[in-house]
Amino acid sequence: MYNAFLLALQFLSRLPVRARLDVSPAALGRSALCYPLVGLLLGALLAMLAPPLGGLDHGVAAALLLVVWVGFSGALHLDGFADTVDAYIGGGGDRARSLDIFKDARSGPMAVVAVVLLLLLKYALLVALLARGLHAPLLLAPFLGRAALLWQLLAVPCARRDGLAAAVAAQLPPTQARGVLAACVLGALLLVPGSLLPLVALVAFLFVWKRRLRAWLGGGTGDTCGAGCELAEVVVLLAALLAASG
Repeated sequence: MYNAFLLALQFLSRLPVRARLDVSPAALGRSALCYPLVGLLLGALLAMLAPPLGGLDHGVAAALLLVVWVGFSGALHLDGFADTVDAYIGGGGDRARSLDIFKDARSGPMAVVAVVLLLLLKYALLVALLARGLHAPLLLAPFLGRAALLWQLLAVPCARRDGLAAAVAAQLPPTQARGVLAACVLGALLLVPGSLLPLVALVAFLFVWKRRLRAWLGGGTGDTCGAGCELAEVVVLLAALLAASG
């Protein structure tokens, strides 16, 4: 699993990984099992940075945390979110046209606006959580967001046969993936205070997300996996804030 973790870290982060890795299709499939661990690493980093930033204005602290959050992955999932917005709007509900738009590297104005709004929402949620002294959601959101990546590869059929997501999903060990996801849920419930409502909200979101992807594209792509990760993080942060405010 050492190779799998480093491969996942190399793919999902900008951290330098200089080891010589096995990048065979089977290794790529196994690496997806470690996606939640990469999210846990990012979450732990954010949660550790939050207390030292506590002396700053909450807005400044939230902005710095967001820079770290986005920089850790090199905006990988935001790129997928932008492409998904472009394909959804530009495709007009047509599957073939939408899949063609996914292949276009350019981002349209609506995609840019959507990314800005998503980041503003994340920023506002971070400000509200920091104002309440809540740091656990900073650990939980990236962790469950990457668990959502794994879930999508396991549960959402691929909309096309080519592409990295299809290659990873084809080699993903399903039994082990279910075990990892179960461990993620159990670990969150046992170790992270106030994680029940975020977990329930995340499950509800993923159920709706899968149905929408199947109705729109007949399945998912690598870009929709990234979009699902970004939206899952927002759902977890929002649910954590609601749980603390209730």
